[in-house]
Amino acid sequence: MAEVREIGVVGAGFMGSGIAESAARAGLRVRMYEPSEAPLKLSRDRIAASVDRAVRGSKMDAEQAEALQERITFSTELHSLHGSELVIEAIVEDLEVKRAMFKLLDDALDDSVILASNTSSIPIAGLAAATHRPTRVLGLHFFSPVPVMKLVEIVVALDTADDTIAKGEAFVEQIGKRPIRTKDRSGFIVNMLLVPYLMAAVRMFEDGFATREDIDDGMKLGAGHPMGPLQLCDFIGLDVLYAVCDSLYEEFKRAEYAPPPLMKRMVALGHLGRKTGRGFYEYGRNGR
Repeated sequence: MAEVREIGVVGAGFMGSGIAESAARAGLRVRMYEPSEAPLKLSRDRIAASVDRAVRGSKMDAEQAEALQERITFSTELHSLHGSELVIEAIVEDLEVKRAMFKLLDDALDDSVILASNTSSIPIAGLAAATHRPTRVLGLHFFSPVPVMKLVEIVVALDTADDTIAKGEAFVEQIGKRPIRTKDRSGFIVNMLLVPYLMAAVRMFEDGFATREDIDDGMKLGAGHPMGPLQLCDFIGLDVLYAVCDSLYEEFKRAEYAPPPLMKRMVALGHLGRKTGRGFYEYGRNGR
């Protein structure tokens, strides 16, 4: 199968920036689209800082770093995505917002373009239904931070064609990551297993059963996890987790997927974890 040469990324946030950097690192040309300028500047700065760390850590030289950044273009114009063979949506985790974006992309791009979503929990069938090309729609769920994490879930919707799946898997391998294939059910493989565990830790803390430190140390030292569950919640972002919980609960109506009241209050107050400086723990500017 021919290698992908050019991709589009819709959404210049943390995940979109990571996907763009990973693809550019593998030699692909990347077209980043975001309707407003400010997120594009943040994305450009974020990628530059990440590449700079890689140079300081001797993972690439200055010439490679410069070439990587030159392979990424940033635009507020939707037509900038023309020429992409694959377009990956990485915007807010909201079904209606994503559906509207998929309809926009479907109308704007050639029928040959594959449309993928980086959603962590929203069923792909609902996004494919907003297009005229359901056979060319799939999920490509990356994990955070994208340049470091090796896994990508390939989410196969009811109508996704075999050649679309093959092209998606080939792209994931091309950028040095490991694809795993999953059916199109909310949460896919990882979040369907992970979320009940994280919510059990939140309930344990909410009930005063144990301190946050002891809950986290218990799983780090007792189960060999690199990060405790409450630390992981903060790292993921409580708003993102809350949206995933909602999606899982909507699909399965099982109590283990329901977000606990404490999490709802924290999200309402803006205590979203490491990115806002406060979640289950407090963080300084360096994120520690």
